[in-house]
Amino acid sequence: MGGGRWRRIASQIGRSVAVWAVSTLTMLALAGILPDFRLKDADGDSATDIAVTAAAGAGAFGLLSALVWPLLVRMLLLIPALVLGLLVFFLNGALLLIAMDMNPTERGGVAPETAVVVAAVMSAVASATGAALAVRDDDAYRRRLYRLADRRRRATPPCPVDPGTVFVQLDGVGHDVLLEAVDAGAMPTVARWLGRDGASATHRLTSWRTDWSSQTGASQLGILHGSNHDVPAFRWYEKDSGEVVVCNRPTSAAELQRRAVSRTGDGGLLTLDGASRGNLFGGGADEQALVLSIATRRRSRETRSRSGYFAYFSDPANAVRTALSFAAEVGREIGQSTRARLHKVRPRVSRGGLYPFLRAFATVVERDVVVSAVMGDMLAGRTAVYADLIAYDEVAHHSGPHSRDAAKVLRRLDRSLALIENVAEHAPRPYRLVLLSDHGQSPGETFRARYGLTLADLVKAGCGLPVPRRARRTRSGAEARNTVRAALHRPVEEGARQHHPDAGRHAEPVVLASGNLGLVSFPDVHHRMSREEIDARHPALLPTLANHPGVGFLLVRSEEHDGVVLGARGVEVPLDRLTDDSAPLAPFGPGAADAIRRTHAFPHTADIMVNSFHDPADGEVLAFEEQIGSHGGLGGAQSHAFLLSPRVLSAPTADGSEPAGAEHIHHILRRWLREGSGPQVPLNDPLSDGRTDAILPAPDTVPQDESA
Repeated sequence: MGGGRWRRIASQIGRSVAVWAVSTLTMLALAGILPDFRLKDADGDSATDIAVTAAAGAGAFGLLSALVWPLLVRMLLLIPALVLGLLVFFLNGALLLIAMDMNPTERGGVAPETAVVVAAVMSAVASATGAALAVRDDDAYRRRLYRLADRRRRATPPCPVDPGTVFVQLDGVGHDVLLEAVDAGAMPTVARWLGRDGASATHRLTSWRTDWSSQTGASQLGILHGSNHDVPAFRWYEKDSGEVVVCNRPTSAAELQRRAVSRTGDGGLLTLDGASRGNLFGGGADEQALVLSIATRRRSRETRSRSGYFAYFSDPANAVRTALSFAAEVGREIGQSTRARLHKVRPRVSRGGLYPFLRAFATVVERDVVVSAVMGDMLAGRTAVYADLIAYDEVAHHSGPHSRDAAKVLRRLDRSLALIENVAEHAPRPYRLVLLSDHGQSPGETFRARYGLTLADLVKAGCGLPVPRRARRTRSGAEARNTVRAALHRPVEEGARQHHPDAGRHAEPVVLASGNLGLVSFPDVHHRMSREEIDARHPALLPTLANHPGVGFLLVRSEEHDGVVLGARGVEVPLDRLTDDSAPLAPFGPGAADAIRRTHAFPHTADIMVNSFHDPADGEVLAFEEQIGSHGGLGGAQSHAFLLSPRVLSAPTADGSEPAGAEHIHHILRRWLREGSGPQVPLNDPLSDGRTDAILPAPDTVPQDESA
């Protein structure tokens, strides 16, 4: 045993010396390339003196990075995460300047602007060298992983031996898209779980059907909190408050979470020793990072969500690698969008402006921080972790769900899953990895591209209002936009916070878009208008909408039938007689009628709900937003998400039927948590019997995380 200990010490010393040597060579190479970086006096030095200067400088820089950097990051935690990420380069450069001043040879010098470049390159090279050496030594890799969780293990009782559960949500990945990626070889990790490599399958794949509002806000609220009641769309107008609610706005997410908790009577899926990473909602977890519902402008000790950022940025190499990957992703997006324009790819939407940076945030920064946090949670032995990776959804909105760009993102996400699986082998307790999505995406042209006007323009025409010659572009509903704003602690988007109706009886209608679902509200009428009231005010509006070729069907309240679905050529079907085979709904598949009836009962359903045309032959829908891959309504792949679960857990449904609705998925996940290690959430289901159990608080700890 003593010999093994000395071998481990010798191995660690050998790796440290190797990293030092590579860093020294890197410094020598940079000194030969960069004119403002020198390792010798102006009068010249021997090769030996230059080598000693480089070795001393590399050693001092490595020592400062190991000792000073974590303390420096902890002091700067009040700085928004993305700003801290940008400061990494300058802080690293400052450490290099200090290291050069500490050099006992008193030779060499570097300009401040050059120090930033030198420090970034040296950090990246040192990190890559250390990782490459550790990979060849399984014991070293295991010790490195366990060392990340030492603080948690010292501060808490021994970790339970029963299994924990990690839920990883691949945002926007539909059931069929996942299978296509597996069959194409783009997701070998998932293929192995499904037994496509010839071995026995460890997981089972199940398709589940979303609600009418097939978007992250409704799905994730239902999954994490057990209720998505009164979430009719991604964004909607509430007449009682005069506000537009947007699911990916921090203030709206916090309010929706509060409503769900009030309705169900419990905190959520993750109330006992849980962690929520990269989500819109917290799920009752005591550990949260990149969670929008706590990213409000008012910050406190409870809402800073700092541990994930600290764990990630405490290693300067992590931040340098992420920053370099960020820049590479921006360049990749510019190249891909340029190629799409040159080849006149159709359909196509604008991908300029800030979009390349939004994409890079979603596909690099969010992924790295979230995966890092999940790894830390597993090494700390947390019982339940739920994480959302939004990369595919963001790219598919602008490139298309079946595009080559989106396929490459899936390949990189699969590597993240492999990394999480690898870390699970070194965690202090066994883990069951559950993979799921919140919705899919349906391809198609935008409504504006096909018809030359927006839904708002069409509504104005039906109301007899002037229509602008140039169609107004609707704002994209991509999840990354307000996630970036929250990370920067910026206020919500202006113009969407609150609607102030015009004075007078006939205020202009509020028209909002959620993918291929449109919502029309009349703000000066304080109740939900009936069909009869709408016809009395604007006789041409409902016929104009229902008979437009880009519209599939309308839902309106009716004084005679409570609710009615309207289609082209005068088709009317009362809700109590609506079936999936009814004329307007036949193209939309099973479950459409029930989804419409449920949404009709919501207090904040719009006066007119407009679902776009859908072609079942090719799965096409027409988005009312500027997206060629969209979701939010009924039609095609957007309504079919997936659930990939270990076979050691019970089947999602006893009869093998397709689960319907996000709330159903919540109950399935609750059951699996109980199967893993006894009751992890209240046993009594408040949605079924009206009772709740007491919820125990989770310990207040901060895990040590590892980079993706």
